Amino acid sequence: MISMSSVRPGAGVRYLFRGVMVGDGHRAAGTPLRAAQDEAGVPPGVWKGRGLAALGLTVGDVVTERQAELLLGEGRHPDADQIERELLALGKSPVQARRATVLGRPIEHNRSPKTEKAKERTPWLAMDLVFRAPSTAHIAWALGDDETRVVLELCQDIARDKTLAWFEDSIAEIRWRSGGKIRKPIRDGLIVAVFRHYESRAAESKPLLHDHAVVSIRARRPDDKGTWGNLSADSLMTHIVAADTLYVLYFMEEVSARLGWAWEPRKVTPGRRPVMEIAGIDQRLIGWQSTRRQQIEDALPVLEAKYEEKHGHEPGERAGYALACQAADQTRPPKRTELLSLTVLRTRWRASAIRAFGACTVYRLAERALAAAAAVWARVRPVIDVVLAAVDTVAVVYVMRGAFARHHLLAEARRHLAYALRGRPHKPGLDERIVQAAVDDYTRPIGRGRRMTADLRALYPGDTEDQGVLRPLTRKRTAPPYERARLAAGALAARVHAARRAERLGSRPRPYAIAVPAASRSRPRPLHAGRKGGRLLEPETGVDVDAVEQSRQTLEAAAAELAATLQDSRRAREAAHGPRPQPAPAAIPPSHTQQTGAQHTPGRTGGVT
Repeated sequence: MISMSSVRPGAGVRYLFRGVMVGDGHRAAGTPLRAAQDEAGVPPGVWKGRGLAALGLTVGDVVTERQAELLLGEGRHPDADQIERELLALGKSPVQARRATVLGRPIEHNRSPKTEKAKERTPWLAMDLVFRAPSTAHIAWALGDDETRVVLELCQDIARDKTLAWFEDSIAEIRWRSGGKIRKPIRDGLIVAVFRHYESRAAESKPLLHDHAVVSIRARRPDDKGTWGNLSADSLMTHIVAADTLYVLYFMEEVSARLGWAWEPRKVTPGRRPVMEIAGIDQRLIGWQSTRRQQIEDALPVLEAKYEEKHGHEPGERAGYALACQAADQTRPPKRTELLSLTVLRTRWRASAIRAFGACTVYRLAERALAAAAAVWARVRPVIDVVLAAVDTVAVVYVMRGAFARHHLLAEARRHLAYALRGRPHKPGLDERIVQAAVDDYTRPIGRGRRMTADLRALYPGDTEDQGVLRPLTRKRTAPPYERARLAAGALAARVHAARRAERLGSRPRPYAIAVPAASRSRPRPLHAGRKGGRLLEPETGVDVDAVEQSRQTLEAAAAELAATLQDSRRAREAAHGPRPQPAPAAIPPSHTQQTGAQHTPGRTGGVT
């Protein structure tokens, strides 16, 4: 998952330099950054992002302490010292030389007495994005052999960098003109300092492979001069959940491609969204690793009870997330002061797991994951139907939120891909295609903004009585929201299957089989998405549609030819021997003379001709 916090002057910068940049230990005052990182056994930070070229830096360069102080602590050029010396040598004043090294507006502007009241606040210097892999990935990384550890770290690097690239290409915007009301895409890219951590903040150190991607708030505007400004933090925070689901999707694909492992959903809290975990890893190890989670879960019921007493109902998704963050803050332990290398930590973790669950559980971890993956691949068919995915996405988001925006659909579409593919790769742009199909065919706008809601007339065309079938699910408080969402998605998927079955068999749809649009108006018909030997396949069943149609036409032609042959034979027999005598009709009781329709012949079991 991905979490986000701000880095501000003062306490935020001190936490960045004393904790984030040296792992999860504590850096003593006066200790050089590189020495503290070597003592803690964590790698040095590296620069990432396409915006480095404008500063003369290269992707992969080591983050020095002075560069971090200037850029992430003061909002200045990372080589500001050298630039100031050169300008002073040219006769510039110290004030002019310093101002030339500032990227955008100086942070001192916010403390000026001339500053407007609306801007009198502590400015942001950076945003700390924390990338955490699923729990079973931490377990395999901590208890596996060195080769497995290296591969999982590589998967973490690739998934993180791809997610940051998505931020750069599609999300990052820069504030423009007065008040920052106008937002435009950034010119070059982001400037990011990445620091890797190995453990959690639990009282007893537990494995937690995660990265702190500290994104500088400074970026260049897309103008001719290339002036510097501040990123829109709102844009990044709005899409943080969509980025989280994309990161998990990428990480799952990399692990499955490089280690051959599969994924399966695991219910953490009854009635809530499941999380994807590596199949075959002992579930007891998750409890051993997730000490912090247990602390949070112990404190959460008290906060939920207070919320229900105050508001009269259970907390929803947004309120539940806020309560979980509050429980995490209340149970947060202090960081340990002892610095340990990764080799020492892994030795301790393996010994602790062996004492708790036995050596077989630890040493056969990868073997059992491969065996479980074979069972998952045999049971789950990695096929994505765009229409069914769009219906599922709209139903879940509608029941969970009522009114929603495009980024909510995007996050749910990526969850759908993760559940359906179980680690198999997805085609680029497939998540956007699902969202576009949902927006075009199954939603309608509300209000003047970019909000929308489910279009029940498109989901239930011509059936006004059933259009309200989803509305009671949004108001029912006895069942958890996600449970109600899955019920609604299953009902809509059943309607789509019924309509397709009626269309495929060429028969009239029964009264309960309401026709549902089979494809998005803005995309090709997904019914003909697969191909095998040049022939079209139906996606979810693998049926050869062309072969079925050709067989039907052949049978109809054969039946017509047989009927014509029988008719000619009857006429020839009548011409040679005369018409066959017909038996006299049986007497019909008067009470049956008014009955209509076909009558069965007594003594026969055949159907009606």
